[in-house]
Amino acid sequence: MKKAVFLFVAFLSAIMTFGQSDKSLVQETVTKSKIEGHIYFLADDLLKGRETGTPENKIAASYLANTLRSYGVQPNPETGNYYQEINLYKTSPPSDVNISINGQEVKNYALLETKAVDFSKGAVYVGYGLEKDYKGKSVDGKVVIIKAGSSETNDTRAAFGLREQKKQLAKASGAVGVIELLNAEDQMWGFIEHNFNASSLGVDKENAKATMPYVWVLDQDNKMSKSLESKTSIPIQFKMSGPKKEVVTSQNVIGVVEGTDPNLKDEYIIYSAHYDHVGIGAPDATGDTIYNGARDNAIGTTTVLSMAENLAKYPTKRSALFILFTGEEKGLLGSSFYVKNPVLPLKQMVYCFNSDNGGYNDTSLATIIGLPRTTASQHIKDAASAFGLKAIDDPAPEQGLFDRSDNVNFAAKGIPAPTFSLGFTAFNGDVTKYYHRPGDEANTLDYDYLFKFFSAYVLAGRNIGNDPVTPTWTAGDKYEAAGKALYKN
Repeated sequence: MKKAVFLFVAFLSAIMTFGQSDKSLVQETVTKSKIEGHIYFLADDLLKGRETGTPENKIAASYLANTLRSYGVQPNPETGNYYQEINLYKTSPPSDVNISINGQEVKNYALLETKAVDFSKGAVYVGYGLEKDYKGKSVDGKVVIIKAGSSETNDTRAAFGLREQKKQLAKASGAVGVIELLNAEDQMWGFIEHNFNASSLGVDKENAKATMPYVWVLDQDNKMSKSLESKTSIPIQFKMSGPKKEVVTSQNVIGVVEGTDPNLKDEYIIYSAHYDHVGIGAPDATGDTIYNGARDNAIGTTTVLSMAENLAKYPTKRSALFILFTGEEKGLLGSSFYVKNPVLPLKQMVYCFNSDNGGYNDTSLATIIGLPRTTASQHIKDAASAFGLKAIDDPAPEQGLFDRSDNVNFAAKGIPAPTFSLGFTAFNGDVTKYYHRPGDEANTLDYDYLFKFFSAYVLAGRNIGNDPVTPTWTAGDKYEAAGKALYKN
């Protein structure tokens, strides 16, 4: 009798669920209070910015794993728990750095490449450090001092892009080190200093070894470079100890929900986001040193948790694989490791719906990086519209955002992979105000907007997961050929 009652209740529940619209199913699980709860925890000062490889990053991973467990999401099929462990090789910056140029002590520097050096034989100023700048200059056995960028462009992005070329030219000319003078505003310099003077991580035991030290020095208004232009030999003290290396372990967090359709359940939608951030760094004007990462990427992480809760209760026809990555801020390490070590065959992954954020400056929008690049774009637009938002494509292609988040590692394998982001019309204003800054805290967010944003993501996932037609790359896309090779079509 009890069994019959149970079956009747289960049948009745299934009938009621079938009769509900996907929008109403989203509204049953997504609430503003749940969103706030996840974000306030992940962005709490106690987690110290969730830097990869730290105990606080592990606390975040444990919170995510146990949240998936509480929803009834099934664990990583390879391990039986919710983790995929990754051994990372940590390189800590030198503890002893002493630089003076032309008798002036350098206090603001960024260590782009480190190698033990103790040099005081004089340096040579070589303009922009490009090929033509070395003509008539003897730099063999010397440190070269160069100006960032080129005569055409000298912004920070361009300077970084020219770094490898300049290093190779210096090396070919016999130089033993490079000091590059960079004119940068305070906020940009704070970002540079925080990132390059921090520990770095890699997934390969034998990381490429630095062939020479390469340092950026802050040169506001190009004052130093102007003072050195006429000098043939420059007094210098350049001392740096070697970097320290060790192994640390971090985790991707993984869960699975099986689909309901006998055939489509063999196809998986990946719902992904990174949960790490950049940790502790240079203080802001208030003295705050914790980079909380509420926008980047507690929001994205919580987006995926919202999807997991909904699908655990109301599965779609396709199956779902939830992956919360570590190490994105260290060079997309978690996703790079995952695509090389998938827990399920990549050819069964028909879509990767990533969520990553810098910030927002328009609460009427959801910005999807790569929106027109897959055939699921209309599903995403419809979902955003259903909750009062407009889905738009990347308004700042010059930032290269598609290639700067975990989605790109899946795209390179052929899996259609856009990134669902907060609404912005340009990468400026309130985006850059909070991007990788200590002020990116949970209490600075608009949760009425986030409720619409999260609901739109979950509905879009349901739309894609239930569509009888498998999503693909748009014809002619850069990754279309990789997709055809992966899926054999």
